[in-house]
Amino acid sequence: MTRISTETAEPGGGPTAAPAAVRLLNVDALRGFALLGILTVNIWAFADPYYAQPAGNPAHDSPLDHAVRFVATLFFETKFYLLFSFLFGYSFTLQMAAAERSSTAFRPRMLRRQAGLLALGLPHGALLFHGEILTLYALLGLILLACRGISPRRAVRTAIALITVSGTLWLLLGLAVLAEGGTQAGPGSAPAEKLAAFTGDAGATAAYHAGHFPETFGLLALIQGASSLAMFLLGFAAGRVRLFAEPDAYRPLLRRLLVAGLPTGLAGAVFYAWAAVHRPGSAVEIVAFGAGQLTAPLLTASYVVLGLALFRTAGGGAVERALAPLGKVALSAYLLQSITLGALFTGYGLGLVDRLSPLAVLGVVPVVFLAQLVLARWWLRRHRYGPGEWLLRAVTVAGVPPWREPPGGPAPGPGKGAGRGARHRAG
Repeated sequence: MTRISTETAEPGGGPTAAPAAVRLLNVDALRGFALLGILTVNIWAFADPYYAQPAGNPAHDSPLDHAVRFVATLFFETKFYLLFSFLFGYSFTLQMAAAERSSTAFRPRMLRRQAGLLALGLPHGALLFHGEILTLYALLGLILLACRGISPRRAVRTAIALITVSGTLWLLLGLAVLAEGGTQAGPGSAPAEKLAAFTGDAGATAAYHAGHFPETFGLLALIQGASSLAMFLLGFAAGRVRLFAEPDAYRPLLRRLLVAGLPTGLAGAVFYAWAAVHRPGSAVEIVAFGAGQLTAPLLTASYVVLGLALFRTAGGGAVERALAPLGKVALSAYLLQSITLGALFTGYGLGLVDRLSPLAVLGVVPVVFLAQLVLARWWLRRHRYGPGEWLLRAVTVAGVPPWREPPGGPAPGPGKGAGRGARHRAG
């Protein structure tokens, strides 16, 4: 039985006689897991001035350095923004249900929500992290809003078409460059510019983010736009058929997806990781990226299937409960990651950019993530939402949601699982 929590009204929506809202712990736990992957990928953009440049860092060129980058790229890069996107699409259906419960028109509600995401994403990208994703999600979410009447089957077919076309175009581009004798490019002056900005003062760091935000947003839209929208649609389809609420009904499908998807996804990931580490900036990397675009969704899907299976075991239930609070405040946690990494690696704080080995950089990840797990659990003992979630919800419902959790926490409603999951309220 999937563990859920219940409540009698949509927070901030006023009293309602509609059916009680439910919050699935497995969705929150997967969102918390996605934050681990996002952190593991984004930390390199802060720590290494050569990250995403057409040449490796000459200061960290040992076999161990290459192995660390290979592992991080293999299991995390290009997979977890897909998971985040999938969960965004699933949450879209939860927003549809929330609007129905509170008898609120859905389209104006979601337009306000997307505007709120944009209002958070733009300053985040201009001041803290020029590679941020909220702005792209705010705009792509409008397409999902326009397609909300689509059937689950058609949503899946459209998503597959987007992934296939996008990946094939990247493959063809790489092959064309390879046929023309494309060679590995040099890094140019970009790493030196970034290093100077991140080792300068806070003003230099902010200027760097603001100056590179428009260009980076364009690249993100080009590189991740089609696949993000595809995962929105797949998440939307999963939400419409209640995949996470009734996983037993889809066990044969999930098993087939794992059997076919895991080896295919890993094969594409190995090719892309090898090219990214050993052939950066070359036509081979473009070809590998195209292969990754085609296969990474399968590896991401395998992560979801394995996560759902893990959460249903005795030990996995503890993992689910540990991750779920962080997943509930995922927006705040995502923003806090940028603040934390900025404080560690840029002119906003210690300026450790290019001063840690790849192994040390990777070692920072569990420290930051565990701190976020503890902070999220502590925060939710006293508050219904994270700060970012509260602001976004206020814009969404055009009102002032409750800020503090009532004394003693929410009262468990009827049904199984209300005890262990009672603190994770619907949102």
